[in-house]
Amino acid sequence: MYWETLPSWIWVIYYLFLLLTLGTGILNVIRKRMISVSILAICLVITVPVISLVNSIGRAKGVNELEHLVAQLQQGAIWSIYTVTGTLFLFVFWILLFIKNKERNPRKGSNYKYS
Repeated sequence: MYWETLPSWIWVIYYLFLLLTLGTGILNVIRKRMISVSILAICLVITVPVISLVNSIGRAKGVNELEHLVAQLQQGAIWSIYTVTGTLFLFVFWILLFIKNKERNPRKGSNYKYS
């Protein structure tokens, strides 16, 4: 095989992130929390890797996936904009999840006084 690829540990982290996001999204839909955001996250977890994979198949020899994505993003390819925007939304999904969880469960032992 003459194509370059990213190191295996990057792929492990990426797919673990996707699996955890998919599981969390499904769990949120079942628990009826952040339903619309969770459904959007589930759709993005499924479509972003597929679109990215399909469009990375035809990359030039000696170029890895990230280099190809950045080059296509600089050229304004729709699929690369969708991939980057979708991935950023998945990170925002986790940030929102942590913020909502922190609001729901205040820290024990703090100076929180009950009236």
